[in-house]
Amino acid sequence: MEFDGSIVLIALGAGFVTVVAVMAFGLLQARRTHMLTGVDTLWGLGFVAVALVSALVSLGGDGDPVLPWILLALTAVWGGRLAWHLHQRNHGKDEDPRYAELAEKDGRPFAQVALFKVFLPQGIAMFLVATPLMVGAGTRDPIWWLVGIGVAVWLLGFVFESVGDAQLKRFKADPSNKGQVMDQGLWRYTRHPNYFGDACVWAGLWLVAASSWAGLAAVISPIAMTFFLTKVTGASLNEKGMKSSKPGYEDYVRRTSGFIPLPPRRG
Repeated sequence: MEFDGSIVLIALGAGFVTVVAVMAFGLLQARRTHMLTGVDTLWGLGFVAVALVSALVSLGGDGDPVLPWILLALTAVWGGRLAWHLHQRNHGKDEDPRYAELAEKDGRPFAQVALFKVFLPQGIAMFLVATPLMVGAGTRDPIWWLVGIGVAVWLLGFVFESVGDAQLKRFKADPSNKGQVMDQGLWRYTRHPNYFGDACVWAGLWLVAASSWAGLAAVISPIAMTFFLTKVTGASLNEKGMKSSKPGYEDYVRRTSGFIPLPPRRG
């Protein structure tokens, strides 16, 4: 359970600077385009940047030489896919209705809304969620069976998120499904397979890094990610619009689990 404390502190500092730089870049882009949707693409890429910086920092310590690169590889696959998916979904389109409504309701100048309502909160969230990537840089003796379990949980989450996104994209591409509720494939068992997958990805990354006391303390990561996905920016926000725009959504809610995949309820 030992770790290189000095390397962990350096990785936390370097990770903080990286998050600030990523969010500052996003803020500048948002002010230039007068759109906030770009933060969705930066979300995945920001974690990749933190994982890369943390892996490089680990080279200067006496921690395990492999574990930080495992964390980087897993984060790069997840973050790269997510960023590409969201870029394809949003590129060339108008502002996401969620962000448009946020800016309209706030009433302050766009730059202030972008900073205080979007980039600052997401930067704080990114730093909290990324803690396993940073503390993993100083792990000395990984518990490899725990790392294996973490990779398996990460893989489960990655499959749910990527397959769920692909199924929804295919559903929306069919004009005959316009106005209909997506209740097929993984969406038959949970209303948010992509968010459930996201939560599993970060639970897995935490388990990979949990071989030290610092890694165990990084449990804030999956807790924070699950909270954000279910209560703040994810499921709850999306469902508000769904209930008003899709006539059959209330019935879908009654028979389908909100988060954890379960068999559909009857009646």
